[in-house]
Amino acid sequence: MKLEIPNWIIILGGIGQIFTALIYPYIRHKVFDWYNDVKQLKPLNQEIAKTYGRYIQGLNFSFGLIAILMPSDLKNHTNLAIAITGLIAAYWVGKVITQIAYYPMYDIPQKKNFKIGSFFMNALFVFFAIVYSLLLIVNLTNH
Repeated sequence: MKLEIPNWIIILGGIGQIFTALIYPYIRHKVFDWYNDVKQLKPLNQEIAKTYGRYIQGLNFSFGLIAILMPSDLKNHTNLAIAITGLIAAYWVGKVITQIAYYPMYDIPQKKNFKIGSFFMNALFVFFAIVYSLLLIVNLTNH
């Protein structure tokens, strides 16, 4: 059996990743009060935290653009397709593992819209992890 992932699923994942990049500042500000917490750090550590936040946002946006603009290239069995899908799969699988392992230990606001948003975002993260892991498997098995 040959697994084929339709381009529309890859593009849908890309749209979702761009959405996560765009919603990221709102979540940090409204849900986690992140900016007030960061202000308590030393100035250099503030800049490091902000830089890593931008990296996350930039990666999510970039992965989304790649998926939207080049879905066929992500499944063409080349070494580059393997490398990119492997990178993106590892990123999202790591995110899901982090969500499960660490985030339940912390207090997240229990407002209804935050609970719904949390469920939706976690579902997106799992979707991304599955899509890119499957893309990696397809690329590896047909290489």
